[in-house]
Amino acid sequence: MNQKTLEWIGDENGHVEMIDQTRLPGEYLIIKIETPTDMWHAIKQLKVRGAPAIGVAAAYGICLGLKQVEDNTPLNDALKSIAETKDYLATSRPTAVNLFWALNRMHRICQDNFPDTKSLKNRLLAEANLIRQQDADMCRSIGKHGADIIQKNDNILTHCNAGGLATAEYGTALALMFSAHEQGKSFHVYVDETRPLLQGARLTAWELQQAGIKATLICDNMAGHLMSLGKVDRIITGADRIAANGDAANKIGTYSLAVLAKAHNIPFYIAAPSSTFDLSIPSGKEIPIEIRDPKEITSPWDNTIAPEGISAYNPAFDVTPHEYIRAIITETGIIQSPNQASVKNHLATSAT
Repeated sequence: MNQKTLEWIGDENGHVEMIDQTRLPGEYLIIKIETPTDMWHAIKQLKVRGAPAIGVAAAYGICLGLKQVEDNTPLNDALKSIAETKDYLATSRPTAVNLFWALNRMHRICQDNFPDTKSLKNRLLAEANLIRQQDADMCRSIGKHGADIIQKNDNILTHCNAGGLATAEYGTALALMFSAHEQGKSFHVYVDETRPLLQGARLTAWELQQAGIKATLICDNMAGHLMSLGKVDRIITGADRIAANGDAANKIGTYSLAVLAKAHNIPFYIAAPSSTFDLSIPSGKEIPIEIRDPKEITSPWDNTIAPEGISAYNPAFDVTPHEYIRAIITETGIIQSPNQASVKNHLATSAT
């Protein structure tokens, strides 16, 4: 599976092309993103989604902001424009740490000495392209390190979408499955539909089908029943932010699965790149949780399914405590029984 979720087209005055994920699986549509405003709305409206992909999108968003700056613009004015674009894009979604990681990485480039604005543009585009390539490489490595977790004839449960569509390409949680499939292993995946926006039904099911991996779609509230029948061997999901102690925020409903997994003695795994760790946050209690429009629940895709005027609560994420997580698979290896010490040691070792 080599899904190019988004990529830059052209030189520093080019644009971004991405798959509009709100149109899948019914329509495979490539859209053009030409301004920071376009990118902000693409992130906010989930045209691009998944923590790693959001990070890549944010990096390219900085380059799109510089398109509006002439090459002969004084360097200080260009730097001011970059800072404004960075702050603007940061308001799109609060939970996925990769967004802020990528924006900060791009901003650090601006601290170097540049002779003029054009050279700054070239350098930032090169950095954004590097972020995208590194993300693709990290996902391949996650798959390589985690493929052995999947055993022959396993029944795996996954939630939301952590495949190629959630990254530059190849995925995080699904990377384990893609790698195991490429190794010739036979296994089966239960795909949670993932209410309210059905990322599992629309995206994960589509990706697994495209890859030729056996999959069965289930409603979110069927997972516990399957576990009670012994039909789930392991659960693998992605994450949008992981705290210093290993607590992990992922799509709403993930915590429920982790609790059920513990009750049924089923191993629960998370796959995520090192850029998803936020060591500035000691535990999951400090992770900001995005609250989205209640209409996503009451009238998804303009189809009214609830009484008019009823209130609805729509958090996009929940937090799974580290003690419910058997291991976290990263691009540099596996963190067994994650906690503050093991996370710190793994990230420090992999950085050397």
